[in-house]
Amino acid sequence: MDFEEAADALYAAPAADFIAARNELAKQLKADGDQLGSTRLKALRKPTVAAWLANLVAREQPDELDDLVALGDEFREATADLDGERLRELTPRRHKLIDQLVQAAGKLAADQGQKVSADVGQKLRETFDAGLVDPAAGEAVREGRLSSALRHVGFGVVDESGEPSNVTPLTDERRQRAVDRRKASKAAEEEESAAARTARERAERKEEEREAARRAEAKKQLEDKVAAAELAEAVVEDLENQLTEAQDTLEEIRVTIRRLTAELDDAKKTAREAQKQSREARKRYNRL
Repeated sequence: MDFEEAADALYAAPAADFIAARNELAKQLKADGDQLGSTRLKALRKPTVAAWLANLVAREQPDELDDLVALGDEFREATADLDGERLRELTPRRHKLIDQLVQAAGKLAADQGQKVSADVGQKLRETFDAGLVDPAAGEAVREGRLSSALRHVGFGVVDESGEPSNVTPLTDERRQRAVDRRKASKAAEEEESAAARTARERAERKEEEREAARRAEAKKQLEDKVAAAELAEAVVEDLENQLTEAQDTLEEIRVTIRRLTAELDDAKKTAREAQKQSREARKRYNRL
């Protein structure tokens, strides 16, 4: 099992078992020699109720989510073409499809014994709408590993706390940029000179190299943090062993104190008895 398989299994687990499943899967990755994957898995957050239901829909209704993402592509194309008539045609489909997904989530939740409150239903609706509006959010919803519901605002996608969401995979982002570049340059490509194409390709290669360098640096930082975490765990384990040894020694001392106290009490009792017998013997002697 690798990290990706473990992450899929984790977010497919019942919400109540998330923490236990995460610990067990992380332990398994570590036992398999994947310390980095184990640390990454431990960092995954437990999904909120709305996120858990969105993930459930992703696993049980993948075709419907594909339709959602495809409809989002149509919206973006119509918007880019300033096609108002087409946008008016697509809007009712948008509302209908999101309604169907929320209803499907409600049925799946009922099968799992989970009630869907009005607040959770609204967050589900916002999550599916964000998946339609934003292609990266759409991929994240389809992936089925959300830890928080999503909401599209003016500057992008945010999670339930209102913080910017980091759901965008770099590989998907680069792929989307490439698609956008091809669409934008299709009409003018025949007129582009060989020199201009060479310059563009060189710029793209440099961008890919910079991206690779950023990813390598991020990986190094993560590995450094993993190493620091392992060192800290080793220190904690050593201190715990020392504490256990000290506690064992303290218990032995307490046992010795109890034994010596008992012996001292017996000795005092014997001494008192001997003194008593000595006084009685002295009295008998004096009467002679």
